[in-house]
Amino acid sequence: MSMRGINYDVGTRTGPFLSRPVFDAAQTRDDLTVIRDRLHCDAVRVSGTGLERLLTATEIALDLGLDVWLSPHLHDAGPAETLANTRRCAAAAQSLGSPKVTYLLGGELTLFMRGIMPGDTLFERLRPHRMLRLRYLGRHNRPLNAFLAEAARAVRQVFTGPVSYASAPIERVDWSPFDVVCVDYYRGKRNRDDYGERLRRHFAPGKPVVVTEVGCCTYRGAQDKGGIAWAVVDPRDPDRLARPLVRDEELQAAEVLDMLGILERRGVAGAFVFTFAAPALPHRPDPARDLDLASYGVVRCYDDGHWEPKRLFDALAERNARQGGS
Repeated sequence: MSMRGINYDVGTRTGPFLSRPVFDAAQTRDDLTVIRDRLHCDAVRVSGTGLERLLTATEIALDLGLDVWLSPHLHDAGPAETLANTRRCAAAAQSLGSPKVTYLLGGELTLFMRGIMPGDTLFERLRPHRMLRLRYLGRHNRPLNAFLAEAARAVRQVFTGPVSYASAPIERVDWSPFDVVCVDYYRGKRNRDDYGERLRRHFAPGKPVVVTEVGCCTYRGAQDKGGIAWAVVDPRDPDRLARPLVRDEELQAAEVLDMLGILERRGVAGAFVFTFAAPALPHRPDPARDLDLASYGVVRCYDDGHWEPKRLFDALAERNARQGGS
C-alpha cells in the first residue's frame, strides 16, 4: 500500500452523542504530530460534524505535511440538508488552496442519512429486520446513486481536487462521478473466510481502491462483530457497558494488522485505520464503566483528557515504519 492512513475524529454528533466533547487546537496539533512522527502515517482522514473543527484540524495536518481526506459527517439529516452541507464544506476545502486535500462528500449515507431507508434515526435504520431487507432486496442503491450523482455535481462546482465517497459494503455505488473507489471495510464473523475475496468487485471500475475505515474494538469477541462492535454500551445508561467484557488489546492489534496485510495483498492503494482516539469512550478501572472497550481507538482515552497508547498503537507504528522505510 502506498498510503498509510488513520482516521482522526474532530467530533461527530449522532443524536445527543458527541464523539469528541471538547475540541482543542493545541491538542489536535499534538495528536497529528504523533500520527506523523510516531505512527509514521502519511495521510489522515479528518472527519466530524462541525465545519470550524474540520477546517482547523485540516489546516494543522496540512501544515505538518500530511495528506488530508476531508470527511464531513452530518448524521440523521435529510437529502436537501446533507447536500447543502457537503457543498458548503467542499467550498471551504477549496478555500484552503492545497493540492493535498481529497474530499469525501459523505459516508455510508444509506445508514447515516434520512430518506433512503425507513427510520428517522441511525438506530431505527439499523434495526435487524431493516438491515436484512437492505442486504437481500438492494432497493437502497437506486436512491443512493441518484443522490451521489447530484452531490458530486454540486461538489465539483466548488472544489477542484479529487472527490470520492466512503461507501458501506452493502452499497452498490456507481463510481463514474468519482476519482477513487472508497469503502469502509471491516471483518466479522460473516465475512471472515472471504474477507479479501469480497473486495474484488471494488476493483471493477478500474480506479484506485482505498479502504476508508478498517479496525477492531478492544474486547474479546469484537473480531466477530466488525463494524458494529461498538454497540455494547448500555442504551439505558450510556455510562456503562451492557454486559461484562474482557479487555484484549493483543487481539485488537493482531486483528487489525491481519486485515491490513490482506488489503495490501489485494492491491488497495491505501487504508485508514479506524480510529486514532475516541474521547467520549474513556478507559476506567471499573470494568463495567470501561467504555474504551467499545472503542476502535489505537489509544486509550481518560476522563481527564489525556491518552495512552494501546498495543495496536505500537504494532501499527512498527508496520508503518517498515513500509515507509523510516
